[in-house]
Amino acid sequence: MEYISILMFVVVCAVLLLGYPVAYSLAGTALLFAGFGLLTGHFEQAYLNALPSRLYGVMTNQTLIAVPLFVFMGVMLEKSKVAENLLNAMTQLFGQYRGGLAISVILVGALLAASTGIVGATVVTMGLLSLPTMLKQGYAPSFATGSICATGTLGQIIPPSIALVLLGDVLSSAYQRAQLNMGIFSPESVSVGDLFVGAIVPGLILVSLYLLYVIAVTWLQPHQVPNVAPKKHAVSLVALLSALLPPLVLIMLVLGAILGGFATPTEAAGVGATGALILALLQKQLSFAKLKDVMLSTSKVTAMVFLILIGASIFSLVFRGYGGEELIEQLFSQLPGGVFAAVLLVMVVIFVLGFILDFIEITFVVVPLVAPVLLAMGIDPIWLGIMIAVNLQTSFLTPPFGFALFYLRGVAPSTVNTADIYKGVLPFILMQVMLLIAMAIWPDLITWLPNLIYG
Repeated sequence: MEYISILMFVVVCAVLLLGYPVAYSLAGTALLFAGFGLLTGHFEQAYLNALPSRLYGVMTNQTLIAVPLFVFMGVMLEKSKVAENLLNAMTQLFGQYRGGLAISVILVGALLAASTGIVGATVVTMGLLSLPTMLKQGYAPSFATGSICATGTLGQIIPPSIALVLLGDVLSSAYQRAQLNMGIFSPESVSVGDLFVGAIVPGLILVSLYLLYVIAVTWLQPHQVPNVAPKKHAVSLVALLSALLPPLVLIMLVLGAILGGFATPTEAAGVGATGALILALLQKQLSFAKLKDVMLSTSKVTAMVFLILIGASIFSLVFRGYGGEELIEQLFSQLPGGVFAAVLLVMVVIFVLGFILDFIEITFVVVPLVAPVLLAMGIDPIWLGIMIAVNLQTSFLTPPFGFALFYLRGVAPSTVNTADIYKGVLPFILMQVMLLIAMAIWPDLITWLPNLIYG
């Protein structure tokens, strides 16, 4: 009967492709299969009896409190014209150079990704602010759209990231379960802070690769950038610092509190939310209507995340009740390539699922099913978490189903062809695949900094 668990997974994917809401699809499919199993005597009711305690655990999870706080921080910064001020300041600084606007977009996008941690918000904001200007100045549509899409997905990997918060919580539970299954009754733990630290070096490498690519295109393919650089503007140091310092200080406060051990990610998220509110007040961008809008957006995103988590909890219980976890363990143990083949298979599956599922669904549905088995095989949980995050970031960019492409298509002018967007992201996809390969060959790219800071 364990093959019913595989059928369950297939049915969920089919229901999602039909357009039904994710949370209801997960919970509804699982309960239908559980009902069928109870009627035929192939499913133990004890698994459903464990559901209330599982949901209560979600409600009282301290780590997940960081989700609404980081979402509030990101939405508040998005509404406070932080991105617009940053882009104007960076354009003043780099706009006098050939390809300078593209460099500005990548740097601002990286800062915005670290500030908001939300892929869709970064892509849409940068698309609205910078794409019309880039096209007007003469940038090739493919180069402009590719730069914006790729930069927007940095919110997946650069901390503080919502994706890393959710992954950290799931991997923490999976790591403890894997150790208990191995007979280790005083298990070590992995935290969201560990993932934040592990993501810093890969994130910086990715931003550096993007910048090097822009510089290379400027020199080797000058037809993709404006033939004539814009007129030089006097760079106002005051304007530059007033745009750069507030978000930089806020990011440093949040990450510094976590890295220095002064605060948990949840407490640091509270600092970030409060700091974003203060920034909006200081920049005179806060009104009651805007605060109401920010709180409403935060509530919607938070409700979506937790409803999906509840649906995923029901799904994983029923999946486990049908012996799905044992089936995955048998499959991985019988693969000819051992640990390497198991990790490669999981990465390919997650990459493909990234076309039809958002990172939230993959984090709550797929990772809990495969992570305990992989971690029991001796894989480092921080390495696994960052590999999954970069993998998802790559799938969000990959045509024809990448989420980032849809976000930008929604705000791009009608003069920009969808084929241009697809063509523009291909070099950035190649860079991300190169980073994945490098992290697989040299795991220290991920684990060196956490080991240095936390020993």
